[in-house]
Amino acid sequence: MKISGSQTIQAPRQAVWDRLLDPDSIRSCLPGVEELNQTGENQYSMTLTVGVGPVRGSYTGSIRMSDVDEPNSYRMEVEGSGRAGFVRGNGTVRLSDDGDSATLVDYDGDVEVGGPVGAVAQRMLGGVTNRMVGDFFSCIQEQATPQS
Repeated sequence: MKISGSQTIQAPRQAVWDRLLDPDSIRSCLPGVEELNQTGENQYSMTLTVGVGPVRGSYTGSIRMSDVDEPNSYRMEVEGSGRAGFVRGNGTVRLSDDGDSATLVDYDGDVEVGGPVGAVAQRMLGGVTNRMVGDFFSCIQEQATPQS
C-alpha cells in the first residue's frame, strides 16, 4: 500500500526536525507505541499495540532512519511482527519552510501488512494508516509549537 501526504506544522523547521528525530517525541506521538529504545545512531527497537477492525495485536520491531540531511529530509524503515501478522514499511520525509514560522512536511512510502491482520482488515488499512499519521503529526505540532 502506498502512503503519501503533506502536513503543515505551525513551527520553525528546526523545531519540527528536532521533534521528528527525538525518541521521546516518537514514543509519545506514534499511536500504539509502548516502548521505544535507542539501539544505535538513528536506530530504535520498539513494542507497539495496534488494532485494525476486529484484529488487535502487539508487535515488536525496529525503526531506522538513514540518508539523514538535517533539517531537510530522511528515509525511514519500519519492521514489526507479532501473532497478528507483520508490517514492513519504508519512506521519505521532507521538510521545507512554509512562510516565516511554519514547516511543510511531505512524506511518501510503501507499507506492507501480512498475516491475519492483513487478511482481515485489508480494506480498512488505508483509513487506519491515515488516522495514525494524522494523530502523529498533530502531536508533533503540539510539541514543536512554542508555548506562550
